[in-house]
Amino acid sequence: MELKRVVVTGMGAITPLGNDVETTWNNAVAGVSGAGPITHFDASLFKTQFACEVKGFNAEDHFDRRKARQLDLYAQYALVAARQAVADAKLEESPEGTVDKNRIGVIVAAGIGGLHTFEEEAGYYAMNADKGPKYNPFFIPKMIADIASGHISMEYGYHGPNYGVVSACASSNNAIIDAFNLIRLGKADAIITGGAEAAIFPAGVGGFNSMHALSTRNDSPATASRPFSKSRDGFVMGEGSAVLVLEELEHALARGAKIYCEVAGGGMSADAHHITATHPEGLGAKLAMQSALDDAGMTTADIDYINVHGTSTPVGDISEIKAIAELFGENAHRLNISSTKSMTGHLLGATGALEALFSIKAVMEDTVPPTINHEEGDEDEQIDYTLNFTFNKAQHRTVRAALSNAFGFGGHNASVIVKKYAK
Repeated sequence: MELKRVVVTGMGAITPLGNDVETTWNNAVAGVSGAGPITHFDASLFKTQFACEVKGFNAEDHFDRRKARQLDLYAQYALVAARQAVADAKLEESPEGTVDKNRIGVIVAAGIGGLHTFEEEAGYYAMNADKGPKYNPFFIPKMIADIASGHISMEYGYHGPNYGVVSACASSNNAIIDAFNLIRLGKADAIITGGAEAAIFPAGVGGFNSMHALSTRNDSPATASRPFSKSRDGFVMGEGSAVLVLEELEHALARGAKIYCEVAGGGMSADAHHITATHPEGLGAKLAMQSALDDAGMTTADIDYINVHGTSTPVGDISEIKAIAELFGENAHRLNISSTKSMTGHLLGATGALEALFSIKAVMEDTVPPTINHEEGDEDEQIDYTLNFTFNKAQHRTVRAALSNAFGFGGHNASVIVKKYAK
């Protein structure tokens, strides 16, 4: 069968760099760090006392009191970002007869889901165990990682495919790929997709600290996320949500939608190596990128920008660059590479969606956001610095197509390619 073309018609974002798409993007281009001392809880006794938190987000600005009580913070972020994306796509304002809500789906991912809700309820039980079990009736529906998709569909009455995706930090790239595939196979006309996460709470920070995964640069949070620098000492946790509206091309044209870019392909793989560490030679990363290129019918020469997973961990950064160098060969030297996690931190299950959004904006505006915090002389001998890492300052260049990587614990790898839309 002939596959349908899929385009992006709406975007929404609640991030450490801003509570909408344009503020987030402008701060990324400017090289602003979203890191600062943790405010969600008292982190003074933790090894890591900082994170990239969302700022100025008040649930009461978006939900009535009853609704807010039903939503974990991660789902609040997801629902607000989805509202932005749906409004941006003007789905609810489409001409009569151009939208069938039975063919609009929602696939929004989370790597963890309602961790804060789980932590609160477990703590309450521990303190009151002698009185017998007593849990909030919203405990389970607030905690589960698929519930954001459910809330979004209920708000708009979208009856199409609806579920969550869980593949750790690859989750929202997997969600985007699922949405892309369902639309091009004709199973839906449009799908609201992306990811959300809110894990900057004791269990999240403490759990990653115990693995020695987080940076402990408490004296300088803004410079702690430093992908590809020799002095990197772990990732900085982030939170928030990014949501996209993916739509079948003819459906978008029929209702007069604006088109930001085209989704060209997606690739997935497994490292089959270790529960948390990436494959040392980047095998899974290479397989996912190659699969995405094959899916898009593109070659390495067609990609102008890679938004790398680039978490600022000693092992992960090296393996991803090895994969890029091996797969792209000489073409690796003409494209731009950057890790926006240097500014946003690592949004875990939401990171793929946010970085797909950055890739879309790069294609739209011919601008590559930087990897900040790289200092001259702070170089790792295992990384090939002849590649164009776009350090510290955004670069303006033609971006015909961008590839975005996301990798997760368990060896999950997912790559998404977006390109300029042409009729």
